[in-house]
Amino acid sequence: MVKYAKTQGFTGFKKTYKSYCDSLRQAADTIHVDNTTLFSGQPLELDAGDWEADDLGITKQNGLFSVTACPHPVMPVERLVNIDTGVEKLRLAYRKGKNWREIIVEKSVLASAQKVTALADRGVSVTSETAKAFVQYISDLENRNYDLLPERKSIGRLGYIPGEGFSPYVEGLIFDGEASFRDLFATVRQQGSWEEWRKTAKLCRGMSTTARVILAASFASPLLEVLGALPFFVHLWGVDSGTGKTVALMLAASVWGDPAVGAYVKTFDATVVGHEKTAAFLNHLPLCLDELQLAKDGRGRTQFDVYKLAQGVGRTRGNKAGGVDLTPTWRNCILTTGESPLTSSSAGAGAVNRVIDIECKADQAVITDGMKVAGALKNHFGHAGRAFVERLYGIPGALEGVRTTYRALFKELSQRDTTEKQAMAAAAILVADKLASGWFFQDGRELTLEEMAAFLASKAAVSAGERGYQYLCDWVAQNSVRFLTLSNSCDANFKSGEVLGVLEDNEAFIIRSVFERTASDAGFSPAALLSWLKQNELIITRGRNRTRGKRINGVNVECVCLVLPGCGEEPDEGILP
Repeated sequence: MVKYAKTQGFTGFKKTYKSYCDSLRQAADTIHVDNTTLFSGQPLELDAGDWEADDLGITKQNGLFSVTACPHPVMPVERLVNIDTGVEKLRLAYRKGKNWREIIVEKSVLASAQKVTALADRGVSVTSETAKAFVQYISDLENRNYDLLPERKSIGRLGYIPGEGFSPYVEGLIFDGEASFRDLFATVRQQGSWEEWRKTAKLCRGMSTTARVILAASFASPLLEVLGALPFFVHLWGVDSGTGKTVALMLAASVWGDPAVGAYVKTFDATVVGHEKTAAFLNHLPLCLDELQLAKDGRGRTQFDVYKLAQGVGRTRGNKAGGVDLTPTWRNCILTTGESPLTSSSAGAGAVNRVIDIECKADQAVITDGMKVAGALKNHFGHAGRAFVERLYGIPGALEGVRTTYRALFKELSQRDTTEKQAMAAAAILVADKLASGWFFQDGRELTLEEMAAFLASKAAVSAGERGYQYLCDWVAQNSVRFLTLSNSCDANFKSGEVLGVLEDNEAFIIRSVFERTASDAGFSPAALLSWLKQNELIITRGRNRTRGKRINGVNVECVCLVLPGCGEEPDEGILP
């Protein structure tokens, strides 16, 4: 009617219509006139109740006074229900100037006069003076028009959604997650040519086994939920520059989205909470982190805990209401690069167990001509990931076939000199490579079990006890001059220095307090290390104790009697005793 009135040369229709409605209300209380929103270009026409909602703003008569909720058009247009949490949010449409804009807001914010003022940052004119009226207006419009407002499903993460499909590839699914992840969500898309990406990927697969492994690990990420496997790391490291580590990471990221560093690929320069939230947001898609050295402190020590991400469960945090927030979870592969290994020699067995460390050397580059490859990947990406999950969940029997192949590979790998967790990660990578090779590449370069096994840590390398024993043996050799022996026990100068214990034959009696301090400084648990040493008969004990008494400088003290390597063996020829 507004448009028709303008064609007739009448431009004051809304104002006249409003005066007409007011006159009817004043003339007789028995006459009811519907009061609707009268915003120009409004997405919906809603029952405004007692509110006067037009282009001049939103007001309501309260006795002799007029209450203003907002000086410009704003209205709810859609109700969103999160599939994971059941939390409802409202999509608000508002207009300042000529164009309508939209934002998604939590209902807890719209229900609080203290919180709703945060919308001012998004351009909605709400102040501490108008907040209470604004909250009441939004509540009234939603309640009066509940059946008119369309309700849609929403999601705040990526990955598989039971009963729906794989986010973000579900048609009609709305993203309602945190604004900080909106850009990351937008990077998971298709761009460029599917054939050009496949051509580049096949070229990279022919450059090195490492390139095939990290590409397969990217495809393996959505399989972990299907297989019931745990999250794991694939870490490319090397002191030499120009080996193609970052480009290889970009290749893995290009399976799903924009592989540029800062887009889908992130760096280690983040807090623990930041890494945790990003992993939970990606959920079943791989988390790609570049440059481990950014996580080091001023002393060169890495401030990154593998356990924090490898567990797949975030920290349980309390909230102001006295309860706890929803604990974030994820099940994906974490693909990383750096100049040093991700775990140190003193790291726990669980941390070493969850990492496949791959050294990249200058004479064995992961990817050659990195600039050309990186340029191609930045222009063509995102097609393979969508095609992979569509086939995985769309082909009848595909999931069961994946599980059967995985179990067979896991069984065979477990029979080798590696741990179950390492075998679990390797089997998942091999299954993913088998699927991707058959579906997309057909290049005859499918990863073999022997090629994959070469990157796995042995049981001894994983064992914290074995690494702790080797460290103690090295420590004894390094500090041998501080141990009493038959030759130096009468040396007055030696007695004036620090004594760590006694060396007799192939046994090192280490004073108990010295042993505990040494093990702790190296990052090992003294109690756990003693337990492992006793189980493997590498310490000589007294009864149930894990120590033995020894007289040192005339004082009887408790010592850890460590059996050194070579006990009972003849020395090799040509080596000085």
